[in-house]
Amino acid sequence: MQIAAVQPMTLLDYPKKLAAIVWTPGCNLRCGYCHNPELVLPAHISKNRSDLIPETAFFNFLAERSGKLDGVVICGGEPTLHADLGRFVRRIKDLGFLVKLDTNGSHPGVLRELFDEKLLDYVAMDIKHELHRYGEITPGGADAAALAGSIALIIASGVDYEFRTTVINGIHDARSVENIARTVAGCRKYTIQNFRTGKLVDPEFGGKSFFRGEIMEMKAEAEKWVGTVGVAL
Repeated sequence: MQIAAVQPMTLLDYPKKLAAIVWTPGCNLRCGYCHNPELVLPAHISKNRSDLIPETAFFNFLAERSGKLDGVVICGGEPTLHADLGRFVRRIKDLGFLVKLDTNGSHPGVLRELFDEKLLDYVAMDIKHELHRYGEITPGGADAAALAGSIALIIASGVDYEFRTTVINGIHDARSVENIARTVAGCRKYTIQNFRTGKLVDPEFGGKSFFRGEIMEMKAEAEKWVGTVGVAL
């Protein structure tokens, strides 16, 4: 597994768990508002290839954290692009850690294999927009059928999960958020995250944040379809 970075400890990224975070390089989407250009843009990935962390070093670190950490969060980039993801997760599980996967949901076949082998304990899927409107977020859009397949797999998986959308003023509105919530109707948790400026994949990205009242309006619309709606302002 290619490991771009490791955060030794977090209390924020795995709900109610103390976890380490692993970032994998490479992503099949190019969302302009993404805050991880070094994990997404091929030129950045190539430049940083010599800085990849060896698996041996990571697993030595993890072995030393046995009994101190609850789990590992695997994110990116997009982890499901890596052919050895299943083997990597299996090694983590064999050490007794829980595993949370952050994914864009573009590879339902990989998710199915991981679920079938009972390798995942928590899944967070980013839903960028209404499934047929991904072209407004990322060049080339995305396969709506694949995204819908991942949503269905996650809901039926029996593991803990959440769906989340980063909302951008000028791209999303209350109606589009309601339609996204309709797509995941009945799910356990849906989180609306307000866009923040900073280091972005597209430095010219012109997105803006919403005011708190606008976010709460979106929350109210989403709650027509989802019982638990969180917000990150």
